[in-house]
Amino acid sequence: MNMPASGHRWLRVWKNIPANGQGALWMLLGGLCFSVMGIGIKFLGEGMDSFQIGFLRALFGLLVILPFAFRHGIAPLKTKVLKLHILRALVGVTGMLCIFYAITHLPLADAVALTFTRPLFLIVLAVFLLGEKVRWRRWSATAVGFLGVLVMVQSHAEIEFAAFVALFGALMVALVSVFLKKLSATERPATMMFYFGVMASLFSFFPALAVWVPPTWEDIAVLSVLACFGSGANFCAIRAFSVGEATAVAPFDYMRLIFSGILGFLIFAEIPDIWMVLGACIIVASSLYIVRREAGLGKSKRPQLPDT
Repeated sequence: MNMPASGHRWLRVWKNIPANGQGALWMLLGGLCFSVMGIGIKFLGEGMDSFQIGFLRALFGLLVILPFAFRHGIAPLKTKVLKLHILRALVGVTGMLCIFYAITHLPLADAVALTFTRPLFLIVLAVFLLGEKVRWRRWSATAVGFLGVLVMVQSHAEIEFAAFVALFGALMVALVSVFLKKLSATERPATMMFYFGVMASLFSFFPALAVWVPPTWEDIAVLSVLACFGSGANFCAIRAFSVGEATAVAPFDYMRLIFSGILGFLIFAEIPDIWMVLGACIIVASSLYIVRREAGLGKSKRPQLPDT
């Protein structure tokens, strides 16, 4: 079947957009999907515990990945690093549950802002677990970023616990990045996603059972939409980094703060105060500096071709 003329016109327009521009648009679309997913989590959190939401999210995610995991049979799913998969799943489930708890107990934009501390934690973990060398500029940016965290969490004493749960979740997600770096050396993406889906469902099942409430058809519908938007967000992020330069497209991920703030205001009437906004700006600025700094160091380490 031939594509309509309007389809060809839009395809030509898309192809004329520079690669970094396409990557930025993919990242913006992914950020919007992530924000909508956060709305779904917050909606479910009004009548369902975070443990149950986490289990159902893991189960729905496993169902989505199964066709891709078994596309080439069982043989590609064999692994020699099962213990590393188990550790990754434990840490990943912990981070997921913490972030879900934060989303359901904090204003959406605040919870999202606190999760952006992941690059700051990753700097520290890279030093102690991967043996990477970090110079004073990145240490300074990391310290400034955590100063932004202090500005945010001191603004509302009554939600300090939820804020610290969000920070712990960001730490766990950063630790997952370390495990993924090790796993990606030998494992296929589908294999990593399959083992995580299976183990995350198992690890979160018993905590969910302790707080289980029968989900309504409305809850199931929201979970289905949540799973679709979550998968779509991951797809958009992968496409963004595949077509554009990481340092060019990564900053557009921070539009999630804007999307989350707008959706939180429109749907839940949430209005972040000036301290939350200031702290979020400090976190974003320090993280962007780290990203740019890493890019500059990466370029400087590339081998130079001899002059001809």
